[in-house]
Order: sequence, then structure tokens, then C-alpha cells
Amino acid sequence: MRGMGNMQGMMRQMQKMQKEMQAAQKELYATEFEGKSASDMVIVKFTGEKVMKDIQIKPEAIDPDDPDMLQDLVLEAVNHAMSEIDKQTQDKLGKYTRGLPM
Repeated sequence: MRGMGNMQGMMRQMQKMQKEMQAAQKELYATEFEGKSASDMVIVKFTGEKVMKDIQIKPEAIDPDDPDMLQDLVLEAVNHAMSEIDKQTQDKLGKYTRGLPM
């Protein structure tokens, strides 16, 4: 019977950890992340769920003779935002997944 008490305690601990993880995930999803290109020519905003909410492009970034430059600036800003989201996700949720098999 002694083993049942340990099992119940472990289940309560798992349920508590699950609630904490869900709260951390909810907070992460509500956070707005910003990505910027060089000289802030392009600024993008994403939710923690990686949904783009806004993009701002400075007029001087739009050169009709060089569309590749604008594409590169957008890619740089988006990749910067994605890196920030991934970093925050790891910081907030990584403690719950360490040691778990993938």
C-alpha cells in the first residue's frame, strides 16, 4: 500500500507541472516578438505562436531597381523574430521537457 501513496504524490506533482507548463505556454503565446533588419529598415511583429501581426517597411528600403534588397531585409527581420521566439520558448518551456525522449 505504501507504493500507492508515492504514485498519488507523483501524479499530483505531474498535474501541477502540467498546469505550470500550460500557463507558461499561454504567457508565451500572448507575448509579442519583434524582429528587425539592418538599420531597422524592416520591422516585423509576431505572436509567440509564430503568427505575423505587423510589418513596417521604411520607404528608403523600397528601391525599384533592387527588389532583392527588400527581400533580404524582410527575411532578416523575420528570421530574427523567429530566433527570439525559439529562444523564449526554450527559456520558458525547456525546463519542462529536459530529459524527456523526443
